Amino acid sequence: MNCKTNVVHVTHEAVSKIGGIGAVLEGMLTNKVYLESTGRTILISPLFSTDGPVENRLGLGGEVLYSSVDGFVQTGYNETFKHIEKYFNVDIVYGRKLFEDRRHGITSSPEVILIDVRQINAHAINEFKRQLFEHFGISSMRYEHIWDYEEWTRLAPPAIAAIKAIGAAPHNGSTVVFSHEFMGMPTALAAKLEQDCNFRTVFYAHEVATVRRIVEDRTGHDTMFYNVMNAATARDMSLPDVFGDQNGYAKHALVNASKFCDKIYVVGDLVGEEMKFLSKEFDSAQIQLAYNGIPAYQISLEEKNISRNRLRQYSKNLLGFEPDYLFSHVTRLVRSKGLWRDLRVLEHIDKELCAQNKTGVMFFLSTEVGPRREHDILKMESEYHWPVVHHDRLPDLSGGEAVFYTAVQEFNARSRNVKVVFINQFGFNRQRCGNRMPEDMEFMDIRKGTDVEFGQSIYEPFGIAQLEPLSFGGICVVSSVCGCAGFIKRICNPEEVKNVIIADYTDLNGMKFNSMDELLKINLETRDRLEHHISQKVAVQILTNLPRSDEDLANMINTGYLLAAQMSWDVAVENYILPGLPKTDAIKQESVSLA
Repeated sequence: MNCKTNVVHVTHEAVSKIGGIGAVLEGMLTNKVYLESTGRTILISPLFSTDGPVENRLGLGGEVLYSSVDGFVQTGYNETFKHIEKYFNVDIVYGRKLFEDRRHGITSSPEVILIDVRQINAHAINEFKRQLFEHFGISSMRYEHIWDYEEWTRLAPPAIAAIKAIGAAPHNGSTVVFSHEFMGMPTALAAKLEQDCNFRTVFYAHEVATVRRIVEDRTGHDTMFYNVMNAATARDMSLPDVFGDQNGYAKHALVNASKFCDKIYVVGDLVGEEMKFLSKEFDSAQIQLAYNGIPAYQISLEEKNISRNRLRQYSKNLLGFEPDYLFSHVTRLVRSKGLWRDLRVLEHIDKELCAQNKTGVMFFLSTEVGPRREHDILKMESEYHWPVVHHDRLPDLSGGEAVFYTAVQEFNARSRNVKVVFINQFGFNRQRCGNRMPEDMEFMDIRKGTDVEFGQSIYEPFGIAQLEPLSFGGICVVSSVCGCAGFIKRICNPEEVKNVIIADYTDLNGMKFNSMDELLKINLETRDRLEHHISQKVAVQILTNLPRSDEDLANMINTGYLLAAQMSWDVAVENYILPGLPKTDAIKQESVSLA
């Protein structure tokens, strides 16, 4: 880059790391090359709550410099902020947020702007909605009743004004506005409308919301969708041609408008194909592959075994035996993660381990609610042996957790040598998980100590978590629709390494479908048959790849680290993210407009 570009990230994870977007920000903002190559970084989000004291507004590691909510001023921007607040009838919180990579001693403190838009001036926002319709074809009237749409649309005009107010959009410089997912699209489009600032815009596709909804809602899931997409693309058909008009879906309206951005970053190869599948208009869009990075830690065999032994001791405390093999899946409890597929693989593994007279324990670390209180955990542990046993009521099982636990109970009733423990709690230490957990256990032990980490999602644009045990010698089992599978294939042949298994649940196993209509009818029954076949293949691969000795394990640790190092955030930022930043001269020719 010839000059340093200011970068604005519009995201709901500006203050707190919740998921993949937070991991991306953390990876970028603790990367030396990113920090050296860019100018100011500004994180922008709505102010979701005005509860609590001023010092908590920007979360852990945040420093508030201005808050009209609290009458707090420690910055020279207060006069320009007050002008924005008066015009739009909003409150502004401004300050800095600390990002830190302690291993490499890298820190950064990007600026953060939060705006309370709940009482925004109706005239100002309606004028912006008029422009959205006239320039980009978005009819806000269809979506105003949906707060996910309304909140982020209200954010856009005052956000652009605030960026200008702090001098982050100089006339003689360049400022790139990143829309992380649909949430930032109104602000990116507002930036496109600015005539007096050198804004460039990037839609950061961490997923394609339209596609996620179809994959999750149809019972054929990924098996159906990706076979249909491939067949439709070969016939020069787009998503609406096959699945119907999607414009009633607010998120789709915003994602579809990303064609007006100067660049589209996609975190996986399939995400790029999904974006092109949305409509023919994306044929001319500037789509840039921007893989996420994964952690790359180097540990010794001794460190690995310390973590394994803690997990084995925990298994004995819970179940009465120390397993030969340890399996895990650390994830959110949502349909897209395909947790039932893990149980299907384990059914086949159990049969083989019975024949070998070996044992295994699977830890599902997943919940759909916030952390349980310590005294509730201790009470459940003492009263009914939590987390081996669960009760169908809070503070234990939520609705979705109860459904999954039913499947766990069925598996444990049928299995002989592999048992599943469902830990529906955030964290992995004694304070969070009870007194039967070893006193020195910490969260990283489940990442370091596991032999196999599952991640057989039905929809997974990238999948950082699935690969976190890679550099610790764990076998990472991911589905072929995970974006990380494409990254893996660029650095190695997965069939030639023991550390990664890619499960292809889109493989039709020779089944013939003679038309698009037949592919669209792939349902639960068809998918069940195919999943049984694929899960058996995956189980065989796992059993083949599991280390048989300390020497095997040491080799897997070494190979895993070498693979992870080639997929690190350094690689992702330097080879994919920074080279794709839109540049002024090229963008003047590439811009798209309806006007």
